[in-house]
Amino acid sequence: MRCPFCGSQETQVKDSRPTDDSQAIRRRRHCTNCGARFTTFERVQLRELTVVKGNEKREPFDRDKIMRSMMIALRKRPIDPERLEQIVNGVVRQLESDGENEIRSQRIGELVMEALAALDQVAYVRYASVYKDFHEARDFETFIGSIGDSDKKP
Repeated sequence: MRCPFCGSQETQVKDSRPTDDSQAIRRRRHCTNCGARFTTFERVQLRELTVVKGNEKREPFDRDKIMRSMMIALRKRPIDPERLEQIVNGVVRQLESDGENEIRSQRIGELVMEALAALDQVAYVRYASVYKDFHEARDFETFIGSIGDSDKKP
């Protein structure tokens, strides 16, 4: 593993343990060149996924993009980072278990929306405002009204 501080390949694992949800291995590392300490995570990857964007452009799947977008939606919300990690792992597992190597970006957005709707309504609306490309306050009103309507259905 390359040291993120000096770029040296000479690093040693000092400690390894599973994460709380047992979906990854957390490794504490030490660089023998500069003495820096850093942490890496090792996760199981079931298949190579490719994201097909709306314009049909393809790019490699990046789990961190899901994490970043959810963190933005959840900014200043009372959600435990470990809970967020579990949710992102669940979304990724669902994508990997769908059986397709190519995944439409809309599918990823839908899964994230579902997860946020169950987790935190404010984050759900924040994410939707970007995902559904809200342009004015009326878009928020319409969307929030639709949430209220779906809550009233039996």
